[in-house]
Amino acid sequence: MPESTFYNNAVFWVEVEKIKPNPFQPRKEFDEVKLNDLAKSIRQYGVLQPLVVSRKEVERQDGGMSVEYELIAGERRLRASKIAGVREVPVLIRASHDDDKTKLELAIIENLQREDLNAIDRAKAFEQLHAQFGFKHYEIAEKVGKSREYVSNSVRLLMLPDEMQQAVVLGRITEGHCRPLLMLADRPEEQLTLFKEIMLKKVTVRDAEAIARRIAVDKVRKKEYVYSPEILQMERDLTEVLGTRVNIETKENGGKLAIDFATEEDLRTIFHQIAARINAPQATPSTEGTLPAPEQVVSDLDDRSKEEKEKDENTFDPTSFSI
Repeated sequence: MPESTFYNNAVFWVEVEKIKPNPFQPRKEFDEVKLNDLAKSIRQYGVLQPLVVSRKEVERQDGGMSVEYELIAGERRLRASKIAGVREVPVLIRASHDDDKTKLELAIIENLQREDLNAIDRAKAFEQLHAQFGFKHYEIAEKVGKSREYVSNSVRLLMLPDEMQQAVVLGRITEGHCRPLLMLADRPEEQLTLFKEIMLKKVTVRDAEAIARRIAVDKVRKKEYVYSPEILQMERDLTEVLGTRVNIETKENGGKLAIDFATEEDLRTIFHQIAARINAPQATPSTEGTLPAPEQVVSDLDDRSKEEKEKDENTFDPTSFSI
C-alpha cells in the first residue's frame, strides 16, 4: 500500500515532544489567556480534533533510525497540550513528500478558516507565498477562497511603518483604520499624526477616513497655492506641540487657523495647553504631544456596518477614495 494512502487514512497518537513546530507557521501571536483556556478544556476532554503532521525518518549518530514529525496544522492545540501536560496527541500524518510551499499553504488556509490570523501576519503570509514560492495574487486568492483584491490589499498593509503594523497586531487599532493611514503614505508626518489621534483619541474608522480625505483636499489646495516655508513649518510645529492636526489657510487679506479636536474634553486639553504657554512663555517644552503607552482599542471603533465591511474588499486601496 502506498505510504500516502496508509497515512492519510489513519489517526495516530504521537508524543508531543516528538512534534516539531511548522517553520512556515504564519501566525506569530498567540493569546496566552486563550491558550490556557484551551489547555483546561484539553485536560478535561482531551484533544478532540487531530493535528496534521508530516513524518520522516532520520539517521541517528549511532547508525540507528528515529522518527520525527513536523507540524503542519494545529499550532494552538499543540501549545495548549504542552501546557495541559498531555503526553500524546492524535495526529493525521500527511505524505512525507509535502514541500515547503504546501506546508505554508496548509498553515495559512487553516488559520484563515479559523480566523486566527491577525491582518499583519496574514499579509506577511501572502507576501511569502508570492515572493518565496512565486504564487500570483489571483492564485493565492483561489487557494484561500478570497478575491484577488483582498490578497493585494492585505499585502499593501506591509507598506505601513513598523509601529503601525505592531498596533494592528496588538489590537490597538483595527484593520479598518489602515486604509486612511495608507492614504497618507506619501505624507509621513500627517500619517503619524493621524495614527496618534487614532490611538490617543479613539478615533473611529469613519472619522479617520474623513480626516484623511480632508488632508487629501488640503494637499491639492496647497499645490495650487504655494505657501511660504515659514507658514508650513508653523503648521508642523503647532501640530507637534498640540498633538492634533493644525491647518493654516492664508487669504489675500488675513486667513484662518484651524485646530482639530475630537471631543469637548480634547478641546479643553488643547485650550489649557495654549493658555499655559501664553501665561508661562519660558516654561520647558510640553510633552503633551508624545505618545504614552496606549490602552487596547476595542473593536467597536470600526463603526462601519457589517454590509460595508463585507462589501469593501478594497479596504486598503487608497485609489478607492475620491476627493
